[in-house]
Amino acid sequence: MRLQLLSDLHLESEEFEPEPAPTAELLVLGGDIDSSWAGFERFRGWPVPVLLVAGNHEFDARELNDAWPALAEHCARLDIRLLERASLVMNDSRGRRIRFVATIRWADFDVFGVAQRDKAMRAASYFQRVMRATQRGEPFDAAAVRAEGLACRAWLHAELTRPEPCDATVVLTHFAPSLRSGDPRYGMQPTTASFCNADDDLLPLADLWLHGHVHCRHDYMHVHARGQTRVVCNSRGLASRGEALTHDPALIIEV
Repeated sequence: MRLQLLSDLHLESEEFEPEPAPTAELLVLGGDIDSSWAGFERFRGWPVPVLLVAGNHEFDARELNDAWPALAEHCARLDIRLLERASLVMNDSRGRRIRFVATIRWADFDVFGVAQRDKAMRAASYFQRVMRATQRGEPFDAAAVRAEGLACRAWLHAELTRPEPCDATVVLTHFAPSLRSGDPRYGMQPTTASFCNADDDLLPLADLWLHGHVHCRHDYMHVHARGQTRVVCNSRGLASRGEALTHDPALIIEV
């Protein structure tokens, strides 16, 4: 299957007009498309199916428990399918069964190990203040993010280890699954734990892992005993910071 991947478009502030990649069979939106949700309208009538895994900024200044069903309903009206802790099997043009396993996979702040967790969570408090989200009326702070991240991780592990007859498995997350996907501008700073998780042990359970969140591009192979897993991030990022200069909006990823 030929996939087009777009993420971190930030259409609430960026000038960017998405266009279908000519040979794509499916469009994957990897989150942080538009914090206002208005930009999702640009994908109405897209020539191929559109799957969305939400990003953290889709919940800016919102109540999480209300925003999830509202976002799903909003996207459904545009014929966009939101997947959260959900799997979907689709057939490609060759009749192959491709399984998509998707969750935002919030950060659990353990990417540097348990000993560094408190420092990582203190650093994360800045991002949560910017996000201004709530959960059950309380601030969606670093502790709440971690709890959600652990729930995402548990679901992802259970789903990937569940037998499912298919020809390939593709994992869709917004947050990155490995420090290898970190932004080289920030390296091993505590804030990196707000962008990357230590899900390297889950990578062998997928053929392809697509993510966003970091405002840079990645395309690498994770080699393991079962073979190798390709990890791709095609984030656009912010033009004002020069992050969009090397972005390829028509990138095709084959699985």
